[in-house]
Amino acid sequence: MNPVRLTRKLVLEAPQNIADGAGGFAQAWAVLGTIWGEVSPGPGREMAGVEVVLAQVPYKITVRGAPVGNLRRPKPEQRLRDGTRVFTILAVAEHDQDAQYLTCFAREEVPT
Repeated sequence: MNPVRLTRKLVLEAPQNIADGAGGFAQAWAVLGTIWGEVSPGPGREMAGVEVVLAQVPYKITVRGAPVGNLRRPKPEQRLRDGTRVFTILAVAEHDQDAQYLTCFAREEVPT
């Protein structure tokens, strides 16, 4: 197994519903903290929607392990931000037998 290189500073964010003042809610993103990770791209694909074409690229993002329930442990539906790039977390699994690292299976959607 190759050594893990946590060289990217990523911001972990969680979705949060905020009252919109008209009886409904709008979604905002709350910053949970900064974590270091290794970002590895997978094969990409293109999807056509009604108004826009999105290029979807899957990613594996490896981060330091954290116990279940810890705020520093990423969860599905949260996201990782790297500057203007945003990676939506789809699933999280232990990277190694000792759970020293976690692998986040994520997706970056880029308007084309």
